Amino acid sequence: QVQLLESGGGLVQAGGSLRLSCAASGHTFSSHAMAWFRQAPGKEREFVATISWSGGSTVYASSVQGRFAIFRDNTENSLFLQMNSLKPEDTAVYYCAAARGKYSPGAADDIDSWGQGTQVTVSS
Repeated sequence: QVQLLESGGGLVQAGGSLRLSCAASGHTFSSHAMAWFRQAPGKEREFVATISWSGGSTVYASSVQGRFAIFRDNTENSLFLQMNSLKPEDTAVYYCAAARGKYSPGAADDIDSWGQGTQVTVSS
């Protein structure tokens, strides 16, 4: 399994930006589609974005489309989530995830490994 460690969370005002990073261990990172999920207090974990093994294909949740961008650097075994125009409803713990295959539609059932999560808080 790929081991994942997120960083970059924090407190930001509405309208601001944050970039989350996910460092992956192991030599199989480039063989996996990767994804970001989030979980707000009292809510179920939800899909945010996914990216194929090569970075050539991305899918976003409608709630973040146009504001967030997922990208990866396979040479550095790293995954990123650039979050712009943040809203209070984006407040959640954000999780980096490695899918089993090279492509993933972003279903939680596809996920093979999860990170520990990083807190993002957006103040109004």
